[in-house]
Amino acid sequence: MQELMPKGVAATVPPLYATEEDGDPVVRVRLFSCVNGWTWYVTEYDPATGEAFGLVEGFANEWGYFSIREMEAANRSHGLNVVERDLLFEPAPVSKVRR
Repeated sequence: MQELMPKGVAATVPPLYATEEDGDPVVRVRLFSCVNGWTWYVTEYDPATGEAFGLVEGFANEWGYFSIREMEAANRSHGLNVVERDLLFEPAPVSKVRR
């Protein structure tokens, strides 16, 4: 199973609440699901809890918190990568990466 937030990647993501005053925060990690078509643009992350914050494109486009640990648990329980990290993604402002 793919590790969604390896330590080296997690170290590049600002902590929770660090970018809340930024009108166009930088997306550090792009996660996606081929199963449901959802995309998660991670702008903040807490490695201690596995909680992330960012833009979620799913049923609607909205900013919110989501659990990286829950995504990894879903991957393990299904025996496949339900959620994957875009290995070729380059950090960019959210305005530049939205679909």
